[in-house]
Amino acid sequence: MNQNNIIIIAGPTASGKTSTSINLVKKLGGEILNFDSLLFYKELNIGTAKPSIEEMESIPHHMVSTHSIANPINAADFIKIAIPLINEIHKKNKTVFLVGGSGFYLQALLKGMYQSETTSLEIRNKSNLIYENEGIAPFIELLKNNDPISFERYHENDHYRIRRACEHFWMTGAPFSESRKEMPNQQMQSPQVKFNWNTYFCYLDLPKEEHFKIITKRTEQMLQAGLIQEVESLIAAGFTGQEKPLKSIGYKEVIDFLNGEYSDREACAQKINISTRQLAKAQRTWFKKIEKNEYHSLEDQDKILLDCTQFLQGK
Repeated sequence: MNQNNIIIIAGPTASGKTSTSINLVKKLGGEILNFDSLLFYKELNIGTAKPSIEEMESIPHHMVSTHSIANPINAADFIKIAIPLINEIHKKNKTVFLVGGSGFYLQALLKGMYQSETTSLEIRNKSNLIYENEGIAPFIELLKNNDPISFERYHENDHYRIRRACEHFWMTGAPFSESRKEMPNQQMQSPQVKFNWNTYFCYLDLPKEEHFKIITKRTEQMLQAGLIQEVESLIAAGFTGQEKPLKSIGYKEVIDFLNGEYSDREACAQKINISTRQLAKAQRTWFKKIEKNEYHSLEDQDKILLDCTQFLQGK
């Protein structure tokens, strides 16, 4: 029987991933490895809907509050840390529960990452300046004109990979799609294949109108729990708001609110709700292309438990 079991709990933001995973681990045993990129940061708590101290004390959690926003990590950093953790958990004959909503990090972990030319600091600064001033549109236009294969390949919401393809083009003068052709069949070298991981993918979601109500409620709960005060404390501690994690949803809007860009708290809450809905839409688009088992995150809890149990029993 395969002992290298991984159960993936993924889905858009505010779809119940944390509660579902904790419920499963309590009943099936195992350890949780987070792949939600914002949960890595110890300074970000309220706005990330991080598991409570009690939840993390009762169940082993990995990659939660492990890094500082002063030194953000990327997907390559994540997989270097996560692969040894997964293998250690498997050595204990335990199931790994991969939990999160950052699809790119999940893909990088399971499939590996293409190695492109290392981006120089000059190119990275150029990229950041364009992105901050003009958004993703110039990058999309560049791919359309110079790398149509990548232009067709990447969804318009996949800002990370669109930008990386453009940076590769600036670095090498060659389309990233050409470099991909020259790369070996990475599927055979992927961590999932290399370590013989046996995976079951639970994708949680719910109808949009139902989801919107949950998002609105969660935003209000975060504000009542002290999200604004959390951001004020970070600014007082010397953070500028320009750190990449502080540009994430919830934190960015509160920083704008503190800078006087919204008339009142309610306007700030509305902007957080809109941004969260847009994020959920982008996450749905990302996960749409991945083979998975789909569940209603509220109504299918018993079915999720049954299916995961059968997976672990090898049925």
